[in-house]
Amino acid sequence: MTRILHLSDTHISRTGPDMDGVDAVGALEGLLRDVRHVPGLDAVVVSGDVADDGSAAGCHTVRERVGAFAAGRGIPHLYCTGNHDARSAFREALGSGHLGPGGENRGRPLAGTEGACAAVSEIAGVRVITLDSLVPGQTHGLLGDQQLAALADELATASERGTALVLHHPPLGIEWIPSVRRVVLHDIDALASVVRGSEVRAILTGHLHFAHLGHLAGVPTWVTPGVVTRIDTTAPAHLVRGVLGAGATVVDLPDDGGAPGFHVLHARDHRAGEQVYLYDAETGADARE
Repeated sequence: MTRILHLSDTHISRTGPDMDGVDAVGALEGLLRDVRHVPGLDAVVVSGDVADDGSAAGCHTVRERVGAFAAGRGIPHLYCTGNHDARSAFREALGSGHLGPGGENRGRPLAGTEGACAAVSEIAGVRVITLDSLVPGQTHGLLGDQQLAALADELATASERGTALVLHHPPLGIEWIPSVRRVVLHDIDALASVVRGSEVRAILTGHLHFAHLGHLAGVPTWVTPGVVTRIDTTAPAHLVRGVLGAGATVVDLPDDGGAPGFHVLHARDHRAGEQVYLYDAETGADARE
């Protein structure tokens, strides 16, 4: 079995806290401390919004913490861009985004994706492809024709134990949560056309700050909870409530090609559930009393 620790949305700035004043460094450190006993990990994946302010310094801080966790286990750590990231700073701090246990670059660029932070490497026989869904200045995601064509070309060559895709924006429509509709991947159907019938076994994403499982063209598609904060989906439908409480996922990919498993982990935090922000999904207006 190939086992991945899946994190997302660390949102560490050059000074540490995110834009809401949350101790993003503390959230990441606390989570990594609490998951230290999870056995059999083959890699750590961080699916975007590495730096809250798009800075290289924020990316470096995440790399140092996650890299130390990975080095202690002799496993690689992989990253992709999110809407808060900046490609130049991402490359400066993280290279291809595929780093070995000692921090060495181990990824190759996804051929035909010049300008995008998209790369490929192998973890325990599973090919992992990180895609770049960043649209500068926007909250939604887009892969675009060039990246999708490159992905199709890469998938035309078989791998030993199948492929996992990693991108920030979920290629899912979650209709019951209005705030999600505008911020997910916008070329969902185009990505579905590429993965349909392929050897892709799982799609790992973040961005939404809550756990959710869906399917794209029959492929299990996972949204891992955020590290810095989580979205409380019990709020009224027209409101977005962010609360404290770091989370992550253990993703298991069986060697026999069977369906993946997803197990959510929660950091132990006596302030978990404490409200950080509340705003109207349509207007963006602060809804706190």
